[in-house]
Amino acid sequence: MILHSLHLLFFKNYEEANLSFSPHINCFVGDNGSGKTNLLDAIHYLSLTKSAFTSADAQSIRQGEEFFVVKGRFEAPDQKPETIQCSLRLGQKKVVTHNKQAYERVSDHIGRYPVVLISPYDTDLIRQGSEERRKYFDSLISQLDHEYLENLIRYSHALKQRNSLLKLAAERQAGYDREYLLVLDDQLAPLGEQLVARRQEFLTEFEPVFQRHYEQLADSREQVTLTYKSELPGTDFLKLLRLQERRDLSLQRTTLGPHRDDFTFLMDERAVKGYGSQGQQKSFAIALKLAQFEVLAQRKQHKPLLLLDDIFDRLDEKRITRLMQLVANHTFGQIFLTDTHLERTDRVLASLSDDIRRFRVESGTVQPL
Repeated sequence: MILHSLHLLFFKNYEEANLSFSPHINCFVGDNGSGKTNLLDAIHYLSLTKSAFTSADAQSIRQGEEFFVVKGRFEAPDQKPETIQCSLRLGQKKVVTHNKQAYERVSDHIGRYPVVLISPYDTDLIRQGSEERRKYFDSLISQLDHEYLENLIRYSHALKQRNSLLKLAAERQAGYDREYLLVLDDQLAPLGEQLVARRQEFLTEFEPVFQRHYEQLADSREQVTLTYKSELPGTDFLKLLRLQERRDLSLQRTTLGPHRDDFTFLMDERAVKGYGSQGQQKSFAIALKLAQFEVLAQRKQHKPLLLLDDIFDRLDEKRITRLMQLVANHTFGQIFLTDTHLERTDRVLASLSDDIRRFRVESGTVQPL
């Protein structure tokens, strides 16, 4: 499956854009701040119905406008083209359509067009808090397992209701609807246990793939491991919720569950965040993304779109060489990359493919070169 074309209207710094792509390599070249990364983000929207860089959809509407539209046409051999459109108007719900038919639930789209983004911000997975790592693995597992995504949505909804009830009880400083709290506990417990079990199962599959990619990237002997940290395995989650009730009321939030869990990244049994060098952290983050690509490609039986954001500026020659070797070996399918220097892009890609399409990006406009 390849992305044949892309249409933007009032998306971020673009008033309008219409692009047709190569099935292999596509390069967006321009100065920093010109809008190169926004084009990658538009492709991310088509795949996952959300931005890779901002949490609020409204932030993707061009300043001074009231809506945005991102539309793309996907093509595959021996299949009819498929058109995906993602749009949002201020004050209204986001709408995602497949061949002009709106999904009843946006979540039904997730996983149909897998995507992997490698960006300078990937080391945030290592340096930031547990929420970043949960979001990463939840997004990855959701592209592979629709049941997991549905359980995650239902769990998040029940959790939000429970936390609202706990906060309301504290604000009123009076009695609270404990029967409703117990109902929410009954909803949360089985969903939470299923999420934890699936995360454990996935990590068992994912870790050896990740370790292989790290070894190839880093060419070093340190042992890297991924560990899932949760208080739930081997326990009764419902019983724990009951035991935590008074503490949760005091703190006005649910203090235990998969929404509090973490994935720990270790190197020689020490935290990569504190122990690993900057280069080792970059290799660790890239190895995560390459393993993500491989697992998605195997399970989906077609290669995800690969988005490479400013890698030539942020990675050293050794890591770029390894990535380009994978490109040359046709490990990846369709690739979209950004760079600030056309000459450098041409030099790096010259021997890799005859099918390269280049675009010049300037202040929210994009034109083929």
